[in-house]
This record gives sequence, structure tokens and C-alpha cells, in this order.
Amino acid sequence: MPGPSNAKRKKKANTKSKGKKRTDGDATASKPVILSGTLSPEPSRRRTSPAPAPTTAARSTLAQQPAGPRSRPPISHPSGSSTSHDDSDSVSYPPSPLLTPPPAVNLLDFQYSECSSVYESYHTKHASKERIVPEECIDEIEQVLNKPPFIHDPGNGPRVRDAKEFLKSEFFAQPPAFDDPLCAEFAQPEVLQMLQTVLPEEAAMILWYNKSRATGRVCPACQRLYRLGDTLPEHDMGTGEPPREPRPELPQLRLEQQISGLCSPVCFVLASFAFPGAIKGAWGKMAEDIDDTAWELLNAPDTAQTRNQSDTSAALGMVVRMTRLHDLGLGQLCFSPEEAEALENEARTPSPEHLPS
Repeated sequence: MPGPSNAKRKKKANTKSKGKKRTDGDATASKPVILSGTLSPEPSRRRTSPAPAPTTAARSTLAQQPAGPRSRPPISHPSGSSTSHDDSDSVSYPPSPLLTPPPAVNLLDFQYSECSSVYESYHTKHASKERIVPEECIDEIEQVLNKPPFIHDPGNGPRVRDAKEFLKSEFFAQPPAFDDPLCAEFAQPEVLQMLQTVLPEEAAMILWYNKSRATGRVCPACQRLYRLGDTLPEHDMGTGEPPREPRPELPQLRLEQQISGLCSPVCFVLASFAFPGAIKGAWGKMAEDIDDTAWELLNAPDTAQTRNQSDTSAALGMVVRMTRLHDLGLGQLCFSPEEAEALENEARTPSPEHLPS
């Protein structure tokens, strides 16, 4: 019978056409979205008319142009992803480069190659900004920074360049020995003032320091800074010879370091240059231990003016003379000769508590 057979065939044909339509729809949905032209930062959802096809002349012109770098195409996502979005939402763009602000100070500027400091050059260009250091403190800071150090080491021991700054230092200068009665007497400021009336200022400060400290010493001749008991290297005489091994220490050297602070035999000879005949008899000895001949040579009248600060030799000779006496001869400035002699004899006599038991 022709009727039923035709109906079945039409049904099958409809089924095939339906399946074919679904397949075409799936294929169309799986195709990626390709957008032509340059995308603006905010993609528009309106449909644009297709661009006209280039003519033959335009194609020949494009073929002659060299292939240059092309802009990076946008990244498109297939529509078959897990989340469905619009065409504009499925397009992502490459990250834009970071914009680093320029530095506040251009180190390659020609102004920084001049003698002016970086601090002044910066504030010359940026005068409106607040200064880190006030203007009234700049001169004081530069004065402190440009000041030479008061301690110098030429290679054979530290030297004191500025006695006044050295005495202000709490690190290098040893404090006065107030537990020693004799050092405590010399540590009084009035003693320093009396010494400054007899000696130049620097020599007076060094002598006052040596007599008021227990072990700290500054050589009056070479300004070497040391302590009693230190093994001191020999002086460099400029001969270019390598330094010799330290010689065995003589007892006169240790006594002279304790009496006057002169650190070496060379320094004592230099200080005693005005009376060469008394060098051997006075080295490391006090007045009671020196013979009469050496004492007369030591106290012979000298034509040199010892108070002249430029005459270093006369000042050193006065230091040698004064340090032979226990009171540095200051008793003669304050007391009569009889009272000064009585005080000197009292100073020579040891107290009962210092006598050996």
C-alpha cells in the first residue's frame, strides 16, 4: 500500500534534517569570535558595517610595503566555555606597561658635577620644599666636619695635635686620679692657671695632664700618647731603615716617664738641649738625687725667653727644670722661700700610711 510507506519515509527525512540542523548550529556555536579592525578601550556592542574590500591598486601598494611589526591581537575565548558572556566580555587585552615616575633628583644633571654639594643643588632646584637641616646650623656642621682630628698616628704611635680638644675628650683622655693625694692636688683648675702663667698654653696643658693622671701620659716633646708600662716603638729618624726590635728598657726611662712624661731618651735630649752638660746627671732623677754640678748647670741663667710660645726649646727646658721639683716650683710663686722650702720638705717626707710595714 503506497500511503503508509510514504508517511514513514517523510518522517525519516524530517529526522535527518533535524539532526543536520542541530549539527550546523553546534558547529556555528563552536567557532571562535573573530573581530576585525582595531578595538577601542571600551568595545561597543553595536554592529558595524563590513569594511569595503580593497581595490587592485590598494592590494599592489600593500604588497610593496615591507612587513612591519603588527599590534598584538586581542585574546578571544571560545563561546563553548563554562560561563556564557557577551562578545565584548569574552575579549581580554594585554596588560599595559607600568608607568614609573621620574626620580626626584636627576643624578646626571650637570649641576651635580660642580663643586657645590648635592644638598645645596637639590634645594636650589626645589626651593619650595622644607630643608632637612636648618640654614643656621649648616655653617656649624661644616666647621665641625672640616676640623682636623686632634689625634694623629704617623705609624709609630698616636700623637696629640690639639691639647685643648684632647682634654675635652672622654674617650682618649684619662680622668684625673683623685684617689692619689698628689694627683688630686695637681688636678685643681687653679694649678693649670698657674702653669699657664709660666709656660705656653699647650705645654702647660700637657704638663698638667701628666701630673694629675695616674698612668696616662703625653710626651711634651713629640706629643706621643701612651700609658706607663707600654712598650713604645722607636722614633722614625727618616733613614728608611726597617724598625728595629725594642731594646731592653732602662730604669731611668721608666722614672723619667713618670716624672715628666718624656717618652724616650731622644725626647729627653731634645728637651735638655739648652743645658747639655746636665743631661746625663738629670735623666730620670729628682732634685734630691741630682749632684750639685748637674743642678747648677740645670739652673744656670738662660737668655732665652721661656714664655715665648714660638720658642719650643726654651719651653721644653723649663719643663725639665720644673719636673725635677715635687711641686713643680709653683710654691715660689705663692709662698716665701722659707714656706716653699718647708712645703717641699713636707712633700719629700712620706706619710706614715705609705711607709712599708
